[in-house]
Amino acid sequence: MLSDRIQVLSESLTMAITALAQQLKREGKDVLGFSAGEPDFDTPQVIKDAAIKAIEEGFTKYTAVDGIPELKEAIIEKLKRDNGLEYGMDQVIASNGAKQSLFNLFQATINPGDEVIIPAPYWVTYPELVKYSGGIPVVIETSDETAFKITPKQLKTAITPKTKMLILTSPSNPTGAVYTKEELESIAEVLKGTDILVASDEMYEKLVYGDTKFVATASISDDMFNRTVTINGLSKSVAMTGWRFGYCAAADKTLVKAMKKLQSQSTSNINSITQIAAIKGLDGSADADIEMMRQAFEARCEEATRLFNAIEGLSVVQPKGAFYLFVNHKAVEPDSMKFAKAMLENAGIAVVPGAGFGSEGYFRFSFATDIETIRKGIDRIKAFVESYES
Repeated sequence: MLSDRIQVLSESLTMAITALAQQLKREGKDVLGFSAGEPDFDTPQVIKDAAIKAIEEGFTKYTAVDGIPELKEAIIEKLKRDNGLEYGMDQVIASNGAKQSLFNLFQATINPGDEVIIPAPYWVTYPELVKYSGGIPVVIETSDETAFKITPKQLKTAITPKTKMLILTSPSNPTGAVYTKEELESIAEVLKGTDILVASDEMYEKLVYGDTKFVATASISDDMFNRTVTINGLSKSVAMTGWRFGYCAAADKTLVKAMKKLQSQSTSNINSITQIAAIKGLDGSADADIEMMRQAFEARCEEATRLFNAIEGLSVVQPKGAFYLFVNHKAVEPDSMKFAKAMLENAGIAVVPGAGFGSEGYFRFSFATDIETIRKGIDRIKAFVESYES
């Protein structure tokens, strides 16, 4: 009864682990969840106020499929102000979260047999959507020894006549790795002279730490601008996960028009209230809130990294961005599914096994929660590791 394409699709492992942890909590078990990629902060008041006003004024009707003009103007201005990128109204589209932006992009560009290069560790959704679209994921493996970033040599080796797209994520989910300008320039040099698209997921752009500078992929050169589709949103930086707002920008107007056509036949416009609220998340009104959250995440990142690296058998590269640690547990147990399952059952700790991100021997630990819970959780993990028998 089911279609072939739906049967190649796997459930999101992060969502599954989070749901299991919530179920165990409802059953009365003491579970600490570090699996969800969701800020523990509330949406800034200025954004909520804009939404409330929109509701009170009756802004509840259908809108243009790709977003109201005021929202698209806010997206365009944000990309110009923050990233030095110039787009027109027919080069941006607002969607129901970055997942829909990616879905639209893959469905609009990938033909059966097309290859899509995906560096691992990767966000769990990338290969699933590529397969659903008929494409073939081509995974480039990285590790903590290379700071979880691909090299130009690896990229050049992975390219074939069937290569349609490269997916880049900076800052990365699940590792927090951030590509420097020089590293992006090296990647751009490899791509020069090809027709390969770049899907640049920049969802965690605002969450970078220390002296790290975020660089937008499309800003590297005219060539990269023309081949890059930028994916972004407000879920992580402005704590708007449940509002479902994402957007993409591309130089290719025909591609954007095709994505809009698909969205018109699937979901149509995104929530009208969310569109009004998102303007405040884009135009600088919430910048103080963003900085407050960024500073809190940075402090948690430093503390969690220090505590994990003090546990014998575990190690972690301190992230440059996002709000995850990708913890290496190979010295204790090479099987990440086995290790994460045992940790949940015996220590009441929910993390996401690295196998879900294409990298065995690691687990993802989200520090998007308060510092005391982080300390308590890592204490439990330490005791679990010390008593673990494979």
